[in-house]
Amino acid sequence: MAEKRQSFDCAVIGSGPGGYPAAIKAAQNGLSVALIESGDLGGTCLNRGCIPSKALIASARIYDKIRRSEEFGITVEKVSFDYAKMVDRANTVVKNIRTSLTGLLKANGITIFKGFGKFVSPREIKVIGEDNAMIEAKQTIIASGSEPRLIPAFPCDYKTIHDSTSLLQLKKLPKKLIIIGGGVIGCEFASMYNLLGVDIEIVEMLPRILSTECQELSDVLTKSLEKRGVKIYTGVTVEAVESGVQVKLQGGKVLKADMALVSVGRKVNTDDIGLEAAGIKLKENGAISVDECMRTGVDGIYAIGDVTAKWWLAHVATHNGLVAASQVAGIPMRMHENAIPSVVFTDPEIASVGMSPEQAEKHGVQIRVGSYPFKALGKSHAIGHTDGFAQVVSEAHSGQILGAQIAGHEAATLISEMALAVANELTLDCVVDTIHAHPTTPEAWMEAALLARGTPIHFPPKKKRERHVTSGTV
Repeated sequence: MAEKRQSFDCAVIGSGPGGYPAAIKAAQNGLSVALIESGDLGGTCLNRGCIPSKALIASARIYDKIRRSEEFGITVEKVSFDYAKMVDRANTVVKNIRTSLTGLLKANGITIFKGFGKFVSPREIKVIGEDNAMIEAKQTIIASGSEPRLIPAFPCDYKTIHDSTSLLQLKKLPKKLIIIGGGVIGCEFASMYNLLGVDIEIVEMLPRILSTECQELSDVLTKSLEKRGVKIYTGVTVEAVESGVQVKLQGGKVLKADMALVSVGRKVNTDDIGLEAAGIKLKENGAISVDECMRTGVDGIYAIGDVTAKWWLAHVATHNGLVAASQVAGIPMRMHENAIPSVVFTDPEIASVGMSPEQAEKHGVQIRVGSYPFKALGKSHAIGHTDGFAQVVSEAHSGQILGAQIAGHEAATLISEMALAVANELTLDCVVDTIHAHPTTPEAWMEAALLARGTPIHFPPKKKRERHVTSGTV
């Protein structure tokens, strides 16, 4: 097809959780928008990450719940599952959402270009693929995302040694899986496959798994996984991964399994998109440097999401996109990073927002902490999920909520109340004075706030410790 030249107010490179909201917001602000995508609409999150993995996790949890049915007075015989059908369901979920997304973009008048976008100048982007075109854009938002990081010592053959993308398309589960990397992705796969009966071993170079979260959250997940039979090796280095599968650890120990997952982080997609022609200089890690308004060092070019290598979170990419699209339209908006929630879909789920007690003390902030165990909550007993806790970190004198941490059933959903509190500088009194429906799990936040205030209702009062902490025993 012959190359066509078109002009737009704004071009967006990448249609992931940052790119497509940015395109929609820019269009809503009255701009003509071109959205360039080389793969499937929705990017990694929809097609190869967040959505398919959570669909599979949902299937695994239902299977586990049925196996535990005797606890609830329900007898079920000969429970089994078909993993291939679980994967088919996940793929159907993805396809349905992608179809809806396509309609949403068209409804907003966005022109979609199917192809690989590459800068040839700061204002020109060449599209190569199904739609060959030369796009002239007054302003551009780069949302090219990231992909699994590959390490030469751990070569993926995508048969027995996988990355997170290829593992999602397995149609048959291995009997034993070794996971190299105990971060968010590694822990989610470990938890899910363990529920489905796979023998799991996690190998982590750092002293603990889930090192991006506070010690308490890491400890809860570690104990839960180990109780379920998952073996965890921390503070060890992997020297090689060989087909077979053999994982050689530093010191000579060799782990054997049917399959291995290499989950050692992600790398930004900044190669071969013409950033040099656009005048954009990269950081040492290949990422694009931006300010709080998502502006790069080149006038009229913005970058959002994983390509900036800041948070590696889909919901941050989305907010980045809204900020950039507002700036493109001349509407002042900037990123505020003090209230970004982090969620991990393990069992139990893990979530946090704002400062941890350790971070607050490191910054010299005098704090009070209230930690309420779910085993003290009526609803948790009713639904059979009593593991974990909800913890609130507050400034000692004003009571302003600085952060929160939670481990337990549906923690990923429950963290939103505390994200709202941190973002709006609410206090412990605001949470306590809000009537929480009973019996519900969000009551744990009210109880934690009461503990931090030193006025617990459903927990014995504790003497305040040196750092002004009041907590229940988890």
